[in-house]
Amino acid sequence: MDKALIVIDYTYDFVAPNGALTCGLPGQQIEGRLAELINQFAEERQFIVIANDIHHENDTCHPESKLFPPHNLKDSQGCLLYGKVKETVESLAQSKFPNLYMIDKTRYSAFAGTDLALRLRERNIKELHLTGVCTDICVLHTAIDAYNLGFDMVVHADAVASFNQVGHEWALNHFARTLGAMVITKVK
Repeated sequence: MDKALIVIDYTYDFVAPNGALTCGLPGQQIEGRLAELINQFAEERQFIVIANDIHHENDTCHPESKLFPPHNLKDSQGCLLYGKVKETVESLAQSKFPNLYMIDKTRYSAFAGTDLALRLRERNIKELHLTGVCTDICVLHTAIDAYNLGFDMVVHADAVASFNQVGHEWALNHFARTLGAMVITKVK
């Protein structure tokens, strides 16, 4: 095990047509690629991290409460994984795949307030493959923290999406030019 796939916020509220803060079609279009990457990393026996945003109803102290409508509320449908990603992750969990790690996060970055860095270091993982939504928010902030922690990064351009196309394009450029990430797309 030398690399990790990190799937960020691929939940109902961020992807479903009627999700509370949906990316809509761009988020839905990466569903198959995400499931494919999860299966690929599982076949290679690599570490797979599912990092999901979680919030508490009526938490007016959380900084996002001033920026976005309520989303990914604990114990709601909104915080559940979406579509093929949900099916793929549930299948891995049922098979007791040992390298699946699921974390709740309460900030944009999957590192903020979690033990993700510790889990990665325990496994001597140096290369992170970032996927999920939103490219210019949670994926970006996770990438910045990964950069500051010294991880090498690969961002799968065909497995990230946002509700803001301009922000999405800006973030892809920022990953490569400012954070030194390799930004790739699967060759068809």
